[in-house]
Amino acid sequence: MIKNAKVKQLGSILLERKIIEPEKLQEALLYQENSNLRLGQILVKKGLVSENELLKALGDHYGIKCMVHIDFEDPDNIFKIIPIHFLNKNKIVPYRISGKIINVAIVDPLNIQPLDDLKMLFPGFALEPVLTFDDEISRLIQTHYDVLKGETTDDVIEDLEESDFEILSAHTAETHDILDMANEAPIIRLVNTIIKQAVTEQASDIHFESYEKDIQVRFRIDGMLYQMFTPPKKYQSAIISRIKIMANLNIAENRLPQDGRIQLKISGKDIDIRVSVFPTQFGERIVMRLLNKTDMKFDLSSLGFDKSNLEFFDKLINKTHGIIMVTGPTGSGKSTTLYSVLTSLNNIDVNILTVEDPIEYQLHGIGQMQVRPKIDLTFATGLRSILRQDPDIIMIGEIRDLETAEIAIQSALTGHRVFSTLHTNDAASGFTRLLEMGIEPYLIASSINAFLAQRLVRKLCTNCREQFKPQKKLLDELSIKPSQLMDGKLYKSKGCEKCINTGYSGRLGIFELLPISAEIRRLVLSHADASQIKDVAVKEGMVTLLENGIKKAMEGITTVEEVLRVC
Repeated sequence: MIKNAKVKQLGSILLERKIIEPEKLQEALLYQENSNLRLGQILVKKGLVSENELLKALGDHYGIKCMVHIDFEDPDNIFKIIPIHFLNKNKIVPYRISGKIINVAIVDPLNIQPLDDLKMLFPGFALEPVLTFDDEISRLIQTHYDVLKGETTDDVIEDLEESDFEILSAHTAETHDILDMANEAPIIRLVNTIIKQAVTEQASDIHFESYEKDIQVRFRIDGMLYQMFTPPKKYQSAIISRIKIMANLNIAENRLPQDGRIQLKISGKDIDIRVSVFPTQFGERIVMRLLNKTDMKFDLSSLGFDKSNLEFFDKLINKTHGIIMVTGPTGSGKSTTLYSVLTSLNNIDVNILTVEDPIEYQLHGIGQMQVRPKIDLTFATGLRSILRQDPDIIMIGEIRDLETAEIAIQSALTGHRVFSTLHTNDAASGFTRLLEMGIEPYLIASSINAFLAQRLVRKLCTNCREQFKPQKKLLDELSIKPSQLMDGKLYKSKGCEKCINTGYSGRLGIFELLPISAEIRRLVLSHADASQIKDVAVKEGMVTLLENGIKKAMEGITTVEEVLRVC
């Protein structure tokens, strides 16, 4: 099954093949001492080794075929007899049978016990392992072992009966795997199916909206809301009660807003759901914010930075002191950028502390504090405590007031790296916002390293996007020359089954990076307005949000309409 390859540790294999330098490996090993992650996961997470390099090195060493993407083939449906917990626990999936050979996807070539167990299930067959990623194993399990697959809300509603409502109170807010709950009461299956579909469609929010004659369910996908289901009005109370029970909320209270939290496992993925209940005229409205902790990766290189901007930004975040502010409206990806920065800087030799409201994701190796205004734990009071914790890097979720801004600036001036966010429309407006708060110009000029403005645009679905020849008027409005376009054409959205007929799939950032130069420092000291600062920054080479977005549209990544929508 595994060719004659000497059993070695992963680090030795990577060193032999000169894929990683010894000091970088040592850094990862030190990090592993205080982590529950495998060495390979740490190396990929910290950007020291790519997933493809890691996979190929292991495959070559152990003589195992490697595959990034695996097509599942099961004509006889025989693999359904394998317990799903066995597959999740051992990260192993049989995916094809050919004659007397069964191909099996694995992630650990040294873990042979699960292969021996499979041999007992399929006597007379030879097993042929193929090395792949953890994520690919999870995808195969989710796609082909999901007992909820194919079950729609209409199917579940047909099964609903009055007796099913009586057992709602018997369920608690414990962590469950939805796949193991599929045979419970139809009202429970209905809620589970909606959540499951939202995760599958990569929705960020689920809206349960109560109206006079029905209840509507909408998903927010790639920043836009889409109508998904309309369950009958008579099931409104049961659906709301079920969600409240899952979130450990008071089901008897329907006059006041409530906030809760649900933790679920869906196809082996940890899903954290924040629940907000809001009373309206026709009943309670619920919004569920979905955070996929398993699939979320904080990597600066995947956010959408151009190569030159990424290299420059990397230099800025590695300065030993000063403030970098990320600006933009709510939902523009500021928190993701900051988490990616912290992940990039997270090493054993630095102390990183944050004060946030709320803490969206837990980052291993980083101390995170939740703001609690009810007990007077504000950003400002939290920051004062943080400064007594000997930090090297501080992240402030948002600068909202003068007191927080002053402490942040003093922290930067005393040798700390500080990262935070502001709500401004562009990078230049960050300076004037701090001035409006009451910060002295000389403090801003001496503490700020850069402002990064950003927006999120939807990416075109590569399966159905279409080219078109734009009119000259449009090109003139956007200051685009026909020679700048590939074949003189732009792309537009169409819609297909793969992208739920939206024409888009996923999002990425467009950015405006404004580092503080001597001339901009002089303008700040003279109380110049945002437009003057922006004009100078553009002359010094700053690419604006609109220019960065149009560039991505010309590359076929997004559309002009999408860029104009967010800029």
